[in-house]
Amino acid sequence: MGKKGGDTRVKRQMAPVFWDIRRKGNQFVLGVKPGSHSKDSAYSLGIILRDILKLTDTMHEAEQILNTRKVKVDGIAVKDINFAVGLMDVVELIPTGQSYRFVPKDSELLVPLSINDEEKTQKLVKVTNKITVKENKIQYSFHDGKTLISDQKLMVGDSCLIEMPDTKITNHVKFAKGCMVLVTRGENAGNIGKVDDIKDGIFSLPKRVLISLSDRSVELPVELVMAIGDDRPIIKVS
Repeated sequence: MGKKGGDTRVKRQMAPVFWDIRRKGNQFVLGVKPGSHSKDSAYSLGIILRDILKLTDTMHEAEQILNTRKVKVDGIAVKDINFAVGLMDVVELIPTGQSYRFVPKDSELLVPLSINDEEKTQKLVKVTNKITVKENKIQYSFHDGKTLISDQKLMVGDSCLIEMPDTKITNHVKFAKGCMVLVTRGENAGNIGKVDDIKDGIFSLPKRVLISLSDRSVELPVELVMAIGDDRPIIKVS
C-alpha cells in the first residue's frame, strides 16, 4: 500500500536558513506541516521544544510532552510535533508557566520573546485579505491563517490585537502615515520605525513604505512590515 501524505522530515542542510539548529548531525530533521504559516517562515513545534527552548534532549521527549497536552499555541493545546509556529504566535508551557511570543529580532525571522501572563492571551495579526460573504458581511483573513467575520471597518495592511483563543478583536492599528511598524523579514527584521510615507505600487514595483528607523530611513515593500501601534507598540514585540 502506498504511503499517504507528505514526508514529515526535511534534510538538515535544506532546513530554512533562519532555523537555529546544528547543520551537522543526522541527515534529517523534523519538518513543518504547512497550514497557518508556510513551511519556509515557521518552526515546527518539536524543533522549538528541543532546539530553540531546549526543554528536551530528544524529539521523543518533546512528543511525550505534547501528548499530555501541556503545551498551547495561541491558547489551544497542540499535540502535533510538526505544527507550524510562526510570526506573533504565542507558545505557552503549562508546567512552568512560561509563555513566549515569536518575533523577528536582529535580522532573524523568529526569536522567542518571554511575555507575562497578561499578554499570553493577546496576539497581533495583520489583515492580508477581505471578502464579502453572505448578508454583505465582511470576512477578514489574517497573516496566521485565521479568519473572522466582523462589522469593524478594516483595510488590508491594518493590524488587529485579538484575544485568544476566541479571535476577538480588542484593538485596531491602522496602517497609515505616522504609525509604528515592525519589520518582519529581511536584513532589517526586528527593527521598529515610524512610517513617513506610503507609496502606491506601479507596473514594475510593489506598494512600498518609507520608514524612519533609529539611525536611518529605508524603503520596503509593505509585505515586509506590520503595524504595531500609533505612538508605541500596543504589545511587547522586542
